[in-house]
Amino acid sequence: MLLEALGVKTIHKIHCEPTGHFAHNPEPLPEHLRDLSEAVVKTKSDVGISVDPDVDRLALVCEDGEMFGEEYTLVAVADAVLQHHKGGNTVSNLSSTRALRDVTEKMGGSYSASAVGEVNVVNMMKSTNAIIGGEGNGGVILPELHYGRDALVGVAIFLTHLAKYGKSCSMLRKSYPNYYISKNKIELTPEIDVDKVLVNVKEKYAKQPVNTVDGVKIEFDKEWVHLRKSNTEPIIRIYSESESVSTADALAKKIIEDIKEIIKN
Repeated sequence: MLLEALGVKTIHKIHCEPTGHFAHNPEPLPEHLRDLSEAVVKTKSDVGISVDPDVDRLALVCEDGEMFGEEYTLVAVADAVLQHHKGGNTVSNLSSTRALRDVTEKMGGSYSASAVGEVNVVNMMKSTNAIIGGEGNGGVILPELHYGRDALVGVAIFLTHLAKYGKSCSMLRKSYPNYYISKNKIELTPEIDVDKVLVNVKEKYAKQPVNTVDGVKIEFDKEWVHLRKSNTEPIIRIYSESESVSTADALAKKIIEDIKEIIKN
């Protein structure tokens, strides 16, 4: 209904019957969206659209069947909004891609990172008067409408942006800074004091910019690593980002080795 209202002429629907039975795992991740990728290529569509069951996450597929990247949904939508609000502020959480910061600063705005969690993003958006924000899982928050992640808002803005851009979806994706996030975790024995481990990591990298709003995030120029402890089990989640998969993985591996050394000592 939204696509028709926006004037989209040709819509190919797959798995759109609201029966309550999902054709695949409903989380909009690349491994669950192979049917959509194949359908986009087969029908020569400009873009493929997928949302999760409560429609707060948006995943996009380019015309070549490749994923736009859930981290980049917010980046593209923010870019579109910033075209009309140059100098506007943006917010995402500490585990989201640096690309949003790059796009925001290029437009003369200020970027802020909140603790992980939608409510934390929203609170920081309110305190910084951000015009757009969200999370790197495809969640877009447009305060002009309401303070909540809304995939339909994302669809409308993204399609408008793509139409005005006038080139392919894959070319739009290539127009943004390219980063890769590596997601890892290290399991610890219950007797290990996770908080103490994080304090030791922070002290080890005291010469780098460190953010302790939510766990420990350390920046290395355009790379970063974010360590958060699980609230339910003795695990430290380790997210790292760099300009290639191998360097993001290597950064995570280095921090994991540091943690093991700290525990040993």
